[in-house]
Amino acid sequence: MVVAGALFDGDGRLLVARRGADDPRHPGAWELPGGKVHTGEDERTALAREWREELGVDVAVRRRLGDEIVLSPAPAAPPTTPVPAGGPGATVLRCYQLALGAGQRPEPLEHAELRWVAATELDTLEWLPADRELLPDLRAAAQRGAEHSR
Repeated sequence: MVVAGALFDGDGRLLVARRGADDPRHPGAWELPGGKVHTGEDERTALAREWREELGVDVAVRRRLGDEIVLSPAPAAPPTTPVPAGGPGATVLRCYQLALGAGQRPEPLEHAELRWVAATELDTLEWLPADRELLPDLRAAAQRGAEHSR
């Protein structure tokens, strides 16, 4: 299980992080900060931990955004046992909307860059493939956030 966090400001802009040029798999790609859930850890606790480690901030994990994204399918089952791609043993990504603790400012402790982007800019970034699948849900959440701040 992998978790990612979506943090919006009062104008509906989303905080995104850019991987370093030395990243072995996706150099320079943009992503939502997050990471793997450790054994015995629930996904909300894992996401809060990842944001502390990567951005140096405490966050409250709110509602889930969108469907889970299958990152790697379940191991092959015997031919007589149908297993869905997202079934037991699959690695999936889940995204959650976050709230930032008062007076905190995210810093790029493990990323090359952080940027606040408007919903209209989301398609212009070079995203990690799995995060790109979340764009429709992120646009909708950004719109809701901008409407609530007015």
